[in-house]
Amino acid sequence: MPAAAQHRRTRNTRLARRTRNTRLARALAAACTGAAVLALPLIGATAASAATTAAPAVGTTPAGYPDNLDGWIRESLAIMAEKKIPGTYNGIYRNIIRESSGNPAAINLWDSNAAKGIPSKGLLQVIDPTFTTYHVAGTSFDIYDPVANITAACNYAAHRYGSIDNVFSAY
Repeated sequence: MPAAAQHRRTRNTRLARRTRNTRLARALAAACTGAAVLALPLIGATAASAATTAAPAVGTTPAGYPDNLDGWIRESLAIMAEKKIPGTYNGIYRNIIRESSGNPAAINLWDSNAAKGIPSKGLLQVIDPTFTTYHVAGTSFDIYDPVANITAACNYAAHRYGSIDNVFSAY
């Protein structure tokens, strides 16, 4: 076919076709999005209801406090109030984070106490003789029990430093 007979697309023709294709793509996207929007509440509702029934219940201590660092501190503070052992949430929390990062199973196997065969244990890194001496009645005799560990350590700190609030380093 001679060059003169070929159909030439002008810029306007290409622009019109591109615009038409863009409109089609947008219309399809809107239709798909609309379908997704209609389906999402149904999918979301199903997933949400399934999640609420399958979610495990938050554990609690025997005294009814949450079985986590916050609950252990609050339970210890309640016992300490009964036994007139001074201390605040912030003082206990600060020392726990420094000593064990909140791990009730923490054990120090490298310091001078560990070298003597009596490693520091639990949330507030108490050694066995200190735990036994300052154990608070009504708490577990397990040094790794978070509430027993906190309460015994706070009792020790009260006798030695006036309060756990006055402890800012290893004690």
